[in-house]
Amino acid sequence: MSLINQIVDWFKGGSPGANGAQPADAREAELLAQAEMARRMAIQPGVAGEIDPFSQTMIINMGPQHPSTHGVLRLMVELDGERVRNVVADVGYLHTGIEKTMESKPYIKAIPCTDRMSYLGPLHNNLGYVLAVEKLMDVDVPPRAQWARVILCELDRIASHLVFLASNGLDLGAMSVFLYAFREREKIIDIMEMCSGARMMASYFRPGGLAYPLPDGFEDAVQKIVDVMPGALDEYHALLTNNPIWLERTRGIGAISAEDAIRWAATGPVLRATGVKWDLRKDAPYAAYDQVDFDVAVGSQGDCYDRYLVRMEEMRQSVRIIQQGLKKLPPGPHITDNRKVAPPPKEELAVSMESLIHHFKIWTEGIKPPPGEVYAAVEAPRGELGFYVVSDGTARGRRIHMRSPSFVHLQMMPVFGQGALVADLVAIIASLDPVLGEVDR
Repeated sequence: MSLINQIVDWFKGGSPGANGAQPADAREAELLAQAEMARRMAIQPGVAGEIDPFSQTMIINMGPQHPSTHGVLRLMVELDGERVRNVVADVGYLHTGIEKTMESKPYIKAIPCTDRMSYLGPLHNNLGYVLAVEKLMDVDVPPRAQWARVILCELDRIASHLVFLASNGLDLGAMSVFLYAFREREKIIDIMEMCSGARMMASYFRPGGLAYPLPDGFEDAVQKIVDVMPGALDEYHALLTNNPIWLERTRGIGAISAEDAIRWAATGPVLRATGVKWDLRKDAPYAAYDQVDFDVAVGSQGDCYDRYLVRMEEMRQSVRIIQQGLKKLPPGPHITDNRKVAPPPKEELAVSMESLIHHFKIWTEGIKPPPGEVYAAVEAPRGELGFYVVSDGTARGRRIHMRSPSFVHLQMMPVFGQGALVADLVAIIASLDPVLGEVDR
């Protein structure tokens, strides 16, 4: 019987303390609080058999303000000494109501909400949502916009993985890599600012294409990143990959099997680290991903070290994709000419009353997809990011719901953490690379 069950049974009228005497009032209150907390969190029984509830295990909180929880995440941990018996993620501390906020806004004006959901992969959030709206509206996207989306999303992936690398290293004491990783990320953020005017919350994709044409100098700026990244990746590997301390803290830690990963619906690097070769860019391509050649990075052990290696290789493959995108980026319009979705060109507003009226109708009344429901997903830096959108024929979504990979992966903490040392929880959380804004919608 686990600690939790013994406490609950005692308060239901089971056996008293080990010596047959009733506990003191303070101890009784403490046990009652622990039992109630455990009941609410629905912790499952431990794996070690009989545990003395008065001496061998204890329940502690890790977070929600702990610096290694990557936001406001609370873990409730049952410990037997330094060994983790059970661990459960308690989410909701960053709840923003983004889904309901988006449902209260016209489709286009809801796009900025997606940036703020996962602030380390904002362009993937934009893309997943606009793909769903485009599917509802049956809209074709010009080739230039399709290729621009591929290039920008791969830059977005690299920038996100660089934050993973920096914060993961910092959590485990490798401070130098934090400065190295942000050196390259800054160059990518400059490109986002060049395109959209915003460094992080770009809101650059629109149903039917892009918000604005690609700026002058875009291709040269991207090429500089492509030229720099291979050497930078070699530097990161030199700092960490064969570092004995890094190996000690990550190899064999938080390992899961491919069967468990599939059973819990893991995606992205967490799934691929177990050896499952599943990537939406290959298996359910969108934008122009069906026209690029790249390898899907996979591991074999499913531990923290393999999750690190998968992301490192993904950055190298992203460079390959961007190189192909730059070569294939065609001239042409940046957004569809379907006037049910896109406003008329601004140069027409001064000479055409019809265009001016249409412009105002788009931005005041909004676009109105026909009734229906769709699901669209992208391979975001953390895994499958999906948008389920229900239209009732009005200018606002009847229901907008996100399938966020960070939420799914945090529910797997009992699998990752059970049997680990408490210090390993820091490495495990870092290897999942969660974004709590994506979790607490």
